[in-house]
Amino acid sequence: MRSSSRQRFPDVSGMHKVSLAEETDIPRLCELLGILFSQEKDFEPDAVKQSAALLQILRRPEVGYILVLREGSVILGMVSLLYTISTASGGRAAMLEDMVVQPERRGEGLGTELLLAAVAFARENGCLRITLLSDRANEAAICFYQKYGFRMSAMLPLRMMLE
Repeated sequence: MRSSSRQRFPDVSGMHKVSLAEETDIPRLCELLGILFSQEKDFEPDAVKQSAALLQILRRPEVGYILVLREGSVILGMVSLLYTISTASGGRAAMLEDMVVQPERRGEGLGTELLLAAVAFARENGCLRITLLSDRANEAAICFYQKYGFRMSAMLPLRMMLE
């Protein structure tokens, strides 16, 4: 497994850069999560909760990483990769969560850049599988992920809130 400080990401367009998020990015990441959670039926934006969770991820690389897509110093999108161990796959697996691109910039290929970087990062860090959840009604997102090799699963997610 590579050290996060030496991680390289493809620079597809020359204008954009995918990199690991830093603690100073948390306010902007909370803004993006606010956009994402406003679109999802299961969650609500809460900057205090999101800040606490982001900080936990950033400070514990064994848990996962947050990747950001930058144009200069501006963060246009983000995605989280959180790790687990899959007994079915026989090793490390990743949950791809919180993928979001600034709405005004959608349709420019930014989501593709971010997703491809996340998949490459997961592979380089020993992941054998990536799983993600999408709102059932978000056909555009489902089609987007399918375009890049994600397939519908026969598994049905169930959730119990413990708070």
